[in-house]
Amino acid sequence: MKFWYFYLLGGLNVESSKKRSCFHIVNILQTTMYRLFSLLILLIIFVFGFSYGVSCQATTEFQDAFTVSNIHVDVTANTASAARKEALSVGEKEAFNSLLRRLTMRIDHNRLPKLNAEEISPYVQDFGISNEKNSQIRYLADLTFRFKPGDIRQLLRENEVGFAETISKPLLILPIYQVAGAVSLWDNPNSWREAWIEASKLKKAKIKTRMSGLVPMVFGKGDLTDISLMSAELAVKGDKQRILAIAKRHKVSTVLVVFASLGSTGQGLKVLDITVSRYSQNKSEKLYATQIRAIKDEGVGALLSRSANELIFIIEDLWKAENLLRYDSVGVIAAVLPIKGLKEWVHAKKRFEKIAVIERIDLILFSRTEVRLNIHFIGENKQLKLALAQVDMELSEGQGSWTVKFQQSKGSLMKHSVDQK
Repeated sequence: MKFWYFYLLGGLNVESSKKRSCFHIVNILQTTMYRLFSLLILLIIFVFGFSYGVSCQATTEFQDAFTVSNIHVDVTANTASAARKEALSVGEKEAFNSLLRRLTMRIDHNRLPKLNAEEISPYVQDFGISNEKNSQIRYLADLTFRFKPGDIRQLLRENEVGFAETISKPLLILPIYQVAGAVSLWDNPNSWREAWIEASKLKKAKIKTRMSGLVPMVFGKGDLTDISLMSAELAVKGDKQRILAIAKRHKVSTVLVVFASLGSTGQGLKVLDITVSRYSQNKSEKLYATQIRAIKDEGVGALLSRSANELIFIIEDLWKAENLLRYDSVGVIAAVLPIKGLKEWVHAKKRFEKIAVIERIDLILFSRTEVRLNIHFIGENKQLKLALAQVDMELSEGQGSWTVKFQQSKGSLMKHSVDQK
């Protein structure tokens, strides 16, 4: 009996040892399965989170497109609180009207809806205040308003006004001024350059980049480095090597040389002959040419200011014309995105989120080397290509399939040259 007893105990001990080994293996399997399951859950969250982010259009670019900054208010009223309240109302209306003009072409500005303060307020997402000063009866501040993208889009669609949201890559503007045969760029004074900076509302903002429209404009610093890289004579000549060098310095891919020559008509009125040339890595072209005459009793300074404002409108309108959102045309493209790992996919995801024409992206297949996806977008294929180019991505078709890939920064402002005389 003892034999069998100890045998059984030994057997039990052996079995217990085996069981402990089995339990150890099971624990390892459970831990592994748990990790795999957790990874799967994270991937699902990642995918659905991505789709949600794109469809809601809650991105930095749209915040920029629907954010209006540097609204300066200066209001005097009976009390400080009354002055502040009136200033916020005045600033809100100015920001709202500025936003509608930013998104639409000038030809449609007369058809924009005109709302009162109570009607505008529901379109405001939030606002910020800086440089705030007040006394017992006066209130001064610089305001920033963020508007609700979906509501603004719906308002413009209801009023049948075309609009664009895609923000161009920044452009470097080189205003060249010629008077009596002498040309100037960085020289002080260069009344033509000062007119551009004033028209771009940069003096008040104390910055050298215009961000109020859909086409950000950089004007350079005019320091020793700028002077050594580019002169007025080389800009007029179109020295592409120097132009690309100064473009690289200011981290842009497109340069506009805006040449204005001051002359007079037979009646003694001042006149500006203006030529706008566009330079990028792959293209050099004359983009626009015109002549602007002074009106009666208009001085040279006023003529330069009016001309700079006019050219800014033209540049903006050329860009908007290429990027008007066409809700009557909706498409979907099945594309492949080659990647080198998860990090590149994250970068691509962020770039997709910045594109206004993309409504939704469906993730079909994800691997270490490529992502297959369906891109749902507004408008035509060429609009999607142009929008992708603004975030340094290239859409191409080959053998019946589409490919999206990263690209180095390239100039991509306007595709058509316009000559007017």
